[in-house]
Amino acid sequence: MWCRPFVRKIGAGHDSGMTSPSWDPAQYQRYADERARPYRDLTARIRTTTPKTVVDLGCGPGTMTATLAERWPDARILGIDASRDMIAAAARHAVPGRVRFEIGDVRRWSPESVDVIVANAVLQWIPEHDALFPGWVAALAPDGALAFQVPRSKGFPVSEIFRRIAASPRWHDRLGAVAAAAGPRSSDSPVRDVTEYADRLSRMGLSVDAWETTYVHVLEGPDPVLDWFSGTGLRPYTDALRDEPEALADFRAEIAAELRGAFPPAPYGTLLPFPRIFVVGHKG
Repeated sequence: MWCRPFVRKIGAGHDSGMTSPSWDPAQYQRYADERARPYRDLTARIRTTTPKTVVDLGCGPGTMTATLAERWPDARILGIDASRDMIAAAARHAVPGRVRFEIGDVRRWSPESVDVIVANAVLQWIPEHDALFPGWVAALAPDGALAFQVPRSKGFPVSEIFRRIAASPRWHDRLGAVAAAAGPRSSDSPVRDVTEYADRLSRMGLSVDAWETTYVHVLEGPDPVLDWFSGTGLRPYTDALRDEPEALADFRAEIAAELRGAFPPAPYGTLLPFPRIFVVGHKG
């Protein structure tokens, strides 16, 4: 049993009104080790020592959420994700009375009191996500922490390739709206500059630790960059073509050719430089 409720409201349902892509836990987990490193680097900078309540927003398949329970064995851990498939996969990491998972809309999550909030690679899907910060900061207990990580899409060649091909004459009718919508790989990405995040949270009274890191992943196999983004940033585009299998195959082939040019394979594999923004704010 949970000692006390610490969440007032979580919007239920697959997307709960949030425009988000479909998710395939198996595809997402194909690069589990590479995706785990930013999560570990983010949470390692959280100074809160003995939190009672920890919430992992956009928890995905729950693999990394489980590591929070290892770090803070006396804390109650809640993982929230909009995807039913992800929450179903996360259920195997649940521990009665310690770790649980719920379907919910991050935008509608409204905590009463919480010690640590983690949002790893989820806020890039939420337009104007910085409008959520005041409520989250107000709910933090003394010595609490807000920690989030987002991919930096500005100047990232993958986002340019997705947008350019989706907006081309061949695909514009089907995918032009997806390319123009706010999202992590769109021309209207909601991700802010790292200095904007640091300034905004500092003005709310947090002690802020903010930085950028570019991870250089060495990927193996044919078209590994396409495979990587098939589980993340390419999903909004492929979702729009899911009922047209031939068109979907053609679109993926066109994307794959462009990605091979931007990230040429080498005898040892393919290098994927991936820039990310990290922010950890402590209260009190």
